[in-house]
Amino acid sequence: MVRLASALLLVLLLAGWEVYCRVAGVSALVVPLPSAVLRTLWDGLAGGYLLPHLWVTTAEMAMGLAAGCTIGFLAGVLLGEVPVLRRLFYPYILASQVVPKLALGPLFIVWFGFGMTSTVVITALICFFPLLENTMTGLQQVDPNKRELFRMLRATRLQTLLRLKIPSGLPVILAGLRVAVVLALVGAVVGEFIGGRQGLGASIIAAQGMMDSTMMFALFIVITVLGMIVYQATAGLERWLLRRPWKG
Repeated sequence: MVRLASALLLVLLLAGWEVYCRVAGVSALVVPLPSAVLRTLWDGLAGGYLLPHLWVTTAEMAMGLAAGCTIGFLAGVLLGEVPVLRRLFYPYILASQVVPKLALGPLFIVWFGFGMTSTVVITALICFFPLLENTMTGLQQVDPNKRELFRMLRATRLQTLLRLKIPSGLPVILAGLRVAVVLALVGAVVGEFIGGRQGLGASIIAAQGMMDSTMMFALFIVITVLGMIVYQATAGLERWLLRRPWKG
C-alpha cells in the first residue's frame, strides 16, 4: 500500500511538472518537459548511445568499491586489533579524508592520466573510510560474556577475531558497506567529471557543453536508477549474511 502511494505521488509530481512547464512556457533549456526527458532516455537506450557509458560507470564503480572496501576492511581490522598502529596512523588517515577528493582530481590525472584509472582511484578513496571506520567500531561491539568465554576456552587471537569479533560486528561493518555503495557511484561520476572520457559523468559534461538540458535530466535518471539497484542489492546481501547461522 505504501509503495503504491509512493508511485502515485511520483506520477502526480511528474504530471504537475509537465502541466506547469507547458502552461508557464518554461524554456526547455531551463527545465525540460518530463515527456521529453523520457523520450530522450528511451532514444538513448534503444539507440545504444547510453549503454556503453552506463557500462563504463558501472565498471568504475564496481572496481573502486571492491578496492576501497577491501583495503578499508583490512586496515580497519589491523588498526582495531593493534592499538599502537591505530594511534600512529589514524590521524593521518583522517586528515587524508578531510581533503575533498574533487580537489585531488587534477593531481590524480597527472599521476594516472585521463580515463578509467584515475576515476577508480578516486572511487576507492571515497569508499575506503566508511569501511575502515565501521570495521574498527564493529570489532568493539562484542558481548563481554562471550569475550570472557573465548578466553576461558583459550582461543587464539585469530580465532577470537574470526569467530567472535567479526561476526558480532557484522551489522556495523555491513552498514559501512551500504554507505560505501552510495559513495562509490558519487565517486565514479565525480571522477568522470574531472578526467573521464567515457561514462555517465563524462556524458553529463558533454551534454552541458551542448546546452542539452533534456539529456542531462535523462542521465540523472539513469544514475539514480543505477544507484537504487546497487543499493537494494547490497541491502539484500546484508539481510542474507545476517541470517547466516554462524552470525554471533
